Amino acid sequence: MADNPFSGGARDDRIRLRTLINLRWLAVLGQTVTLVIASFFLTLRVELGLCFLAVGSSVIANLLAMTVFPVNQRLSDRDAMLTLLFDVAQLTFLLFLTGGLNNPFALLFIAPVTISATALSLRSTVFLGCVTFVLISALGVFHVPLRTQEGFILEMPEIYLWGFWVAIIVGALFLSAYAQRVTQERNAMSDALFATQMALTREQSLTDLGGVIAAAAHELGTPLATIKLVSSELVEELQDDQVLREDAELIREQANRCRDILRSMGRAGKDDLHVRSVPISGLVKEAAEPHSDRGIELLYTFTPLIGGDEKQPNLQRKPELLHGLRNMVQNAVDFAHSRVWIDAHWNQNMVQIRVIDDGAGYPPELIRRIGDPFLRRRKPAREVSQRKGYEGMGLGLFIAKTLLERTGAKVAFANGTDPFLTNEERGDRSGAIVDVTWPREAVVMEATDVMGPLGENQLIDR
Repeated sequence: MADNPFSGGARDDRIRLRTLINLRWLAVLGQTVTLVIASFFLTLRVELGLCFLAVGSSVIANLLAMTVFPVNQRLSDRDAMLTLLFDVAQLTFLLFLTGGLNNPFALLFIAPVTISATALSLRSTVFLGCVTFVLISALGVFHVPLRTQEGFILEMPEIYLWGFWVAIIVGALFLSAYAQRVTQERNAMSDALFATQMALTREQSLTDLGGVIAAAAHELGTPLATIKLVSSELVEELQDDQVLREDAELIREQANRCRDILRSMGRAGKDDLHVRSVPISGLVKEAAEPHSDRGIELLYTFTPLIGGDEKQPNLQRKPELLHGLRNMVQNAVDFAHSRVWIDAHWNQNMVQIRVIDDGAGYPPELIRRIGDPFLRRRKPAREVSQRKGYEGMGLGLFIAKTLLERTGAKVAFANGTDPFLTNEERGDRSGAIVDVTWPREAVVMEATDVMGPLGENQLIDR
């Protein structure tokens, strides 16, 4: 099996050193301004020498990092955690000199933990959070009192002090958990969209290749026909010359062979200028064709709705549409017992394609979340054995839904009957249902759109 590009080792989530350096410069500026205001304007007794020693340690750390490492250096998970741990230690020492938890800037402990939850692994975040918890607790007991110029100690009542301690701890836990959850959701969506783009690129490449083949077959058809005609005339005129007549027959045979090769290759090519659209039945069957020989019966229905023309509409042959429908059919075939129904309907306003299987249907508790990427749940053993080789992450349905929605479709998921019924109680079309509906103008290529000469085939712009 190929390596999973979305495994933990594939994603490069390492944080840039420059980002942490900039954040530290901001902290240095804020700490310096706060110390100056507290000492010279609020006339508080502050150990300026030791305090500026703490601030200077951050300055020295930044200068060393900027000197030793390149600007674009990315830190490993461990190095980034140690960098944030240094910031927590520096902040702890500064608060120890300025009143401990009586200093309202103790709230800044939340920042390193939140950054860790956003950019680092869960293990590093838990470790940094535990160290922060210990240091915050120690500051509640051990610290240099904050005094005014007159010698009065500034401290909160004990109940407020421990309330502030609880608030910092709870705030750090809540914000870090929230940040990590949002980051996971963002990463999952980013990975899924990347996979969607890869699938679309692959489908576009196959379509382009088919277009090249079809265009080659079309463009070479006339010269091959000319070669065949001339060689046939030569065969008739060279009846008296056995050697030349055999050469002419060989030319004719090879021309026929080239024609047959191009004809067989051209069956896959349907995207050059001469085949821009395809009837809805052709599109549906082309999308389902890779799954037609997997032991599941595919049943097709193509009927107009009330007010619809009997003639099938010609749909634009878009890679997104083909790949999305193919994924929907694949999912139905994977879970069907014996049959899959593919119904296509249309009228003057809309086009609808519905894929139904006779399997167990979607789990009721997840039906509202179908189409989200990397959907996880514990599967019973019978479901796992029914779909070997699949991770059950919902990525395939997400890709299909995203591609179809790009074409203007609305995609809905439902069950044909109660999933908790036994097989004997189920009727036909009782499994999962996927309903894909487009406004007619979004996918139908009307007759007026294709009238007139198409011109020469154009080069594919890569």
